[in-house]
Amino acid sequence: QVQLVESGGGLVQPGGSLRLSCTTSGRIDGINTMAWYRQGTGKERELVAAITRGGQTNYADSVKGRFTISRDSAKNTVYLQMNSLIPEDTAVYYCNADIWALRRLNNYWGQGSQVTVSS
Repeated sequence: QVQLVESGGGLVQPGGSLRLSCTTSGRIDGINTMAWYRQGTGKERELVAAITRGGQTNYADSVKGRFTISRDSAKNTVYLQMNSLIPEDTAVYYCNADIWALRRLNNYWGQGSQVTVSS
């Protein structure tokens, strides 16, 4: 069974940095787009950043220039480097990926990792 597990969240002061990681497990034949979403309290889940199999990236306007998404295809892992964090970045961050397994392409979510930006 395919699983995504996030790590690296926590409490950080404004202006600080965090690096989120999302590791995959299970019988994976290949991974297409990998992405990070976030959901703040009382808000809808929103796309933060995405990266294709070929390495193309796109970002939400609110994080451009501060966040960087990357992936290690050999490890089937995706990262989110978050710099210059502001309180508005506080949210649960979710990993998402389109994964080929058992000849089927399905979309998977991680369980979420809390990021809190506060002094």
